[in-house]
Amino acid sequence: MSGALDTPVAARGGAGGAGTVSVGDELDPLVIEVTATLIVAGAIATRDFMPAHHDRDFANAQGAPDIFMNILSDTAYCSRFLTDWAGPDAAVRRLAIRLGVPVFPGHTLTYTGSVTATRIEGDDGIVEVSFRAAGDLGDHVTGTAELSLPAARVAP
Repeated sequence: MSGALDTPVAARGGAGGAGTVSVGDELDPLVIEVTATLIVAGAIATRDFMPAHHDRDFANAQGAPDIFMNILSDTAYCSRFLTDWAGPDAAVRRLAIRLGVPVFPGHTLTYTGSVTATRIEGDDGIVEVSFRAAGDLGDHVTGTAELSLPAARVAP
């Protein structure tokens, strides 16, 4: 994995830092080096015991070159990407993802995104984001999300 966990969000300049969030803002990228351990750990953590997520021979028999990441892990990494950028006072209100090509051990996933809309609802600033996670074979996940932040941090 990248050093994303080593650097506080505010130091990376994300929404958790100073300033307000505006339409067009780019989210700080998240880079994940995919390993067999990462895939298996995600499958175990999400109680997804489908053999294609931990048994290479089974995955091969199904036509895959190796084990591959499960959708629950994908959803978790999408949430992490959003909250790493938005900071600790953010909440993910809606997350919609579409799976693309699979990701296998040895691949690199790079999450990128941008703010597509903002609005104020009472004390909350609502931020809409469009994002993607691209891997070695193309787009692994694409999606949209809606986050709430303190209104003072969002440009209406």
